[in-house]
Amino acid sequence: MQTDMISGNLMLTIEQVSHLTGVRKSTLRYWEKSFEDYLRPMRTQSNRREYTMEDLDVVKTIKRLLDEEHLTAEGVRVHLGKVLSPNNFG
Repeated sequence: MQTDMISGNLMLTIEQVSHLTGVRKSTLRYWEKSFEDYLRPMRTQSNRREYTMEDLDVVKTIKRLLDEEHLTAEGVRVHLGKVLSPNNFG
């Protein structure tokens, strides 16, 4: 598994995040728009997404809330708003 190190932080590609979480790449792109206050992968100069470990945790949380707790997208946003500070990313 290839990763990039930027300022000592482990960076993951969309393929790696998909593999680690079982979430399809198309779904990750959709979630990036649906939960933009909480999920904002950085972009390389070539516009590729780079996910931090914090982003990975957010993806896992969204997946759990949707799949296991059966929350709606709005319910996920409400939950994330209680546990995360929006717009602290990027």
